[in-house]
Amino acid sequence: MKTSNIFSKRNRVLLRELVITDFKLRYQGSVLGYAWSLLKPLFLFAIMYVVFVHFLRFGAGIPHFAAALLLGIIMWTFFIEVVSQGMQSIVGRGDLLRKIKFPKYIIVLSTSISGLINLGLNLLVVAVILIIDGVSLNAAALLFPITLLVLYVFSLSLAFLFSAVYVKYRDLSPIWEIVSQALFYATPIIYPLQMVIERAGEMAAKLIMLNPIAVLTQEARSQLIGSEVAVTASQLSSNIIYLTIPYAIIIGVGILAIWYFRKRSAKFAEEI
Repeated sequence: MKTSNIFSKRNRVLLRELVITDFKLRYQGSVLGYAWSLLKPLFLFAIMYVVFVHFLRFGAGIPHFAAALLLGIIMWTFFIEVVSQGMQSIVGRGDLLRKIKFPKYIIVLSTSISGLINLGLNLLVVAVILIIDGVSLNAAALLFPITLLVLYVFSLSLAFLFSAVYVKYRDLSPIWEIVSQALFYATPIIYPLQMVIERAGEMAAKLIMLNPIAVLTQEARSQLIGSEVAVTASQLSSNIIYLTIPYAIIIGVGILAIWYFRKRSAKFAEEI
């Protein structure tokens, strides 16, 4: 992909139109419309808060755990939205690919931008909750946008990789549903990592924190809410090799996604 092609006026216009169309189609026929982008994670948060925090007492004794729970759910929702929508984006735009010649990556990129818009709206809700909960931001909060950027890069990389695979292998969709469900419970979103350490030991927590989503979620919580809320990988170990494994996975997935998408993109129109 050449830089001149990426930022050409024609491609920018096409990208903008795809983002607008995606938003319109996503909520077409819905009474509440765009409000669902805020309501879905809030409903999920309310259910999990009542079940896991109020009844099962997850996070008992941890300050601002409700805010940490909401932030984790919103980051997870963003990750799943970008990957899942991106995976099906090429197949979903098959008619357009056969009619117009343009860089295929624009289709996947447009779905990720829609996810970014939803993320921005949801983070406004997080900001309100932080204010209500009395959370005081410190200098570490300046690193929060960088953590979100890394999450976006990882999500987009998986979206590119899966979109290319899904063109030929439609079994990927149900497989991803199962894997993502397992990954959700393997990530400390609804439960604090402190609970894992107490009940299963530090080694179990270290294994969980090899997962890039777990690392980024905990880092975001620590940066935005406080280090007493979320145990980070650097608190579990000072081993530089251990600490770089999640980021090495992110880089590896990105390289694989670029290579495979470019290799397969020329045949998309024929195979859809």
